[in-house]
Amino acid sequence: MKKIGLKIVGIIVIAIIVLQFNVVLAATSSELNASKTETDKKIEEAKEELENINSEKSETLQQVEDLIMQISSAQSEIDELDSKIADMNTQIEEAQSKLNEKQEEYDDKEELLETRLVTAYELGETSYLDVLLSSSSLTDLISKYYMISEITQSDMELMDKIKKEKEEIETAKQTLETSKQELDSAKAEKQQKATELQNTKSQKDSYVAQLNEQEKNTQAELEQFEQDKRDIQAQLAEIARKEMANSGNSNVSNTPNNPSASGYIRPVVGYSITTGWMGYSGHTGVDFSGSGISGKPVLAVKAGTVVTSTALKYSNGNYRSYGEYIVINHHDGTMTLYAHGAPGSRLVSAGQSVSQGQQIMSVGTTGNSTGYHLHFEVRVNGRPVNPTPYLP
Repeated sequence: MKKIGLKIVGIIVIAIIVLQFNVVLAATSSELNASKTETDKKIEEAKEELENINSEKSETLQQVEDLIMQISSAQSEIDELDSKIADMNTQIEEAQSKLNEKQEEYDDKEELLETRLVTAYELGETSYLDVLLSSSSLTDLISKYYMISEITQSDMELMDKIKKEKEEIETAKQTLETSKQELDSAKAEKQQKATELQNTKSQKDSYVAQLNEQEKNTQAELEQFEQDKRDIQAQLAEIARKEMANSGNSNVSNTPNNPSASGYIRPVVGYSITTGWMGYSGHTGVDFSGSGISGKPVLAVKAGTVVTSTALKYSNGNYRSYGEYIVINHHDGTMTLYAHGAPGSRLVSAGQSVSQGQQIMSVGTTGNSTGYHLHFEVRVNGRPVNPTPYLP
């Protein structure tokens, strides 16, 4: 009986210890759960804060990219205004030179007419009738009659020429004055855009200061790309101007009235456009891509002359911008650009004639590219236009 009592006491003691342990355990578990909840809350807050920071950085980088596009567009407009101003200065100089020549001719003829009028006045009472009556014979009379007729006709023609040239000079002066006013307007527009450009650059610099190193590298690459595009645009515009001047045809560099009748073929057989014209900010062409496109032949969409065949690289040898690219002049007012070709795959050189459908390089992903594709552009007067209407 005593042993049984001891056992019961022992069981009770153990039960109490277990109960207390469970109570303590429950308390500890509750505290741990509470602590875990608090920790999870802090982790979520930290994650949210990190996401906000990353979001802000992305927004800042996006702001920088948008401003870079604005700067590039403004700089292109200024470059075009510079070209326009240079052309207008040349035209004004030529017009002024022609006007000076006309003025000299007019002054000479006016002086001649005045001399003849003075001479006629100094003859006094002598008239053409007196000259005729003083003829010694019929032959002499006829001769003097024709001489007088010729002098009269010559005087009348001279007076008509002087009148016509005076009108032409007045018209030339008005045209020249209009040209000078247009030149002043172009200069004022350039100054305004230059001021806006400087303000945009300052705004961009304030955003750039907030970027991390990786984002700054992205920003630098984008700026380099935009600079390369402006340089290419200027080069192609100069080629178009020279071609127009050499041909003497003012329509050479104009956009074809019916782009779809340009006779283009697709630059990559079996592949379609996956990113269209202006599919994203700064996209000045269309992209052909798809499964297995890597290494596929890139074809000349139309016969023409290669004006550029090169690779854009940084000083360290890495590709930049368009990477391996080619430009073909089709001599119909359009040029086509093919970019991001495979390393060393270009098969044509500048100055070389190519036929429609001829392979010029292979599809790659060099330069400012995130995957294998062909970037294709149509350019008129150096400027990119929507390629879609030109393609079948």
